[in-house]
Amino acid sequence: MKSANKIIISGGGTGGHIFPAVSIANALKQNDAATELLFVGAQGRMEMEKVPAAGYKIIGLNIQGIQRNSIVKNLMLPFKMVQSVSKAMKIIKEFKPDVAVGVGGYASGPLLYAAWLKGVPILIQEQNSYAGVTNKSLGKRAKKICVAFDGMDKFFPADKIIKTGNPVRKDAVDIEGKRLKALELLKLSSDKKTILVTGGSLGARTLNNSVKAGLQKIIDSDVQLIWQTGKVYYQNLINELGKEYHPNILITEFLNRMDLAYAAADVIISRAGAGTIAELCIVKKPVILVPSPNVAEDHQTKNALALVQENAAILVADRDAEAKLVNRTLELLKDKDKQKTLSINIGKLALPNADKDIANEVLKLIK
Repeated sequence: MKSANKIIISGGGTGGHIFPAVSIANALKQNDAATELLFVGAQGRMEMEKVPAAGYKIIGLNIQGIQRNSIVKNLMLPFKMVQSVSKAMKIIKEFKPDVAVGVGGYASGPLLYAAWLKGVPILIQEQNSYAGVTNKSLGKRAKKICVAFDGMDKFFPADKIIKTGNPVRKDAVDIEGKRLKALELLKLSSDKKTILVTGGSLGARTLNNSVKAGLQKIIDSDVQLIWQTGKVYYQNLINELGKEYHPNILITEFLNRMDLAYAAADVIISRAGAGTIAELCIVKKPVILVPSPNVAEDHQTKNALALVQENAAILVADRDAEAKLVNRTLELLKDKDKQKTLSINIGKLALPNADKDIANEVLKLIK
């Protein structure tokens, strides 16, 4: 009788890497509850808390990315890389995985390289439309590469690529029939158009500044705003504007129920992280994307452009947002034909079963 499948999943650093990793793990467990899973992350990073909270064991490597503001820390990087590969080799020797999965992030590189050296088949999940440095360098060594966007043969061998999409939070995109309930719970009117602005759990300075600059225009247009400011900016905005600023404006630090926020919205303003885009494709609402310029290789702009070229979203550059974002949004709210076109086209890009499809590719490597 064959023993249980043993799978290592590596990567992290941000929620955009951790959430897909946990989703893939959950799908593997649903397929076979006996499956043994081990995560490998970077010490001191978010995954060292989030993964155990999801019920999985994780081991940390002493690894970091390139520090733009510290030459001294970068001098240590080669030593940390060698040390991390050595520790990863030891982890693989002890755990004896059938497959190693990398989702991107600092720990993914050393672990996948060690797995390849040990003859363990590796699968890469690349979330963005522009592949990261780690994944690009390991692409030739991977057996399979699961991607979310077309045209990824620019970065990886075409015969290894499978388009699966990015795993999403199922509860967040379950919006069917919830609009009226959502507006009621959020204390908003069902007779008015609603804008949702979301910059993630930490928030986005540009989005907040752009909304603040256009608040009077939003009020004058008699439309509603669900304004998720993020943890970093909430208190200052409340101190400046007051919690009950205007009955049409709901200012909130965090949205615990993204399904209700998505359901209530007529137009959504968002950053362009890969995980967020995967959700927006399933939600099928008209979207204006303001990509963050503060990410590696400007990958959010490339993610957004992948939608724009399919006429599935509108892009407003970060540098232009304060002057143009609110005006562009109010124009879109008045243009029903454009809203319909964007909704139909973004819906065509949805890949709602990514977690199961990636898990199936992992299992094929074992078979």
